[in-house]
Amino acid sequence: MMYRVLTIVSGALALAACSSSPDWLNVDALKPSPMLDTVRFESEPPGAEAKVANAQSCRTPCALALPVNAPMTVTFTLNGYLPESETIEPISVTGSPTQFRPNPVTVELMVAPPQPAKKAVPKPKKATPRPAAAKPAAKPAARPKPAAAAPASGGAATAAPAQQPAPWPANPPAR
Repeated sequence: MMYRVLTIVSGALALAACSSSPDWLNVDALKPSPMLDTVRFESEPPGAEAKVANAQSCRTPCALALPVNAPMTVTFTLNGYLPESETIEPISVTGSPTQFRPNPVTVELMVAPPQPAKKAVPKPKKATPRPAAAKPAAKPAARPKPAAAAPASGGAATAAPAQQPAPWPANPPAR
């Protein structure tokens, strides 16, 4: 009876082992990783962004570990300076691992010329059609201000200013 239990348990463990494989048994783990070379980047003035074609970037002075399987272009950018690009190539020397040349990569950034002042171009105004019935009302003429009365000599009360006729008609014309 004990042999039967052991046989069933060992069969179950064997089936469970076939359904999942551990990471150490993974075939991809046996593939060699690409060779890397650490490349140093420097710029004058320092603080430029060095961006490599494989999307890695850093601020100079800095260093990046890059795969040495193909040539790469490095672009240096800094506000107020013209961008600069350099190409680094893998070099194989007998008896030593493949390395990038030049290493370190050094660039001198040129000051960007000043941008010409852009003239403000007014945007054209869109004409909005007005309905024929809605015309703007005519503004009434400005009413002249009455002259200030000069005080009479002798302390007597001042007379009221003379009434001036209104600049518009009292009765509007019939329509």
